[in-house]
Amino acid sequence: MSDVFVIRNQLGHYWGKSKAWIDGRDARAAQRLKHQDEAVNLLFELSSKDVDLRGEVVTAAVDDRGEPLLEPSNNPLPQPTAPDEPNVAAGTEHEALVDGQTGA
Repeated sequence: MSDVFVIRNQLGHYWGKSKAWIDGRDARAAQRLKHQDEAVNLLFELSSKDVDLRGEVVTAAVDDRGEPLLEPSNNPLPQPTAPDEPNVAAGTEHEALVDGQTGA
């Protein structure tokens, strides 16, 4: 087999085995699929969870070790935010209101 299928988004990031977007510098971390229909199905699932996703299934050649040859993205990866992480700005405003102080 000389080709595999990978999923690339509009920023040039690739879908990874860890179920997160990667920039493509470490091709071993990219999710690679043997069949195009599997890749299309996965892209459909991803786009149904993220309506802003503009992805595509890309054919990638593989090297001698079977790793896909990917063009790394120049766009930085988005930093995930924890849902239970407190909002620092909101906490500061709340503390001022509790103390009876106002911003005006």
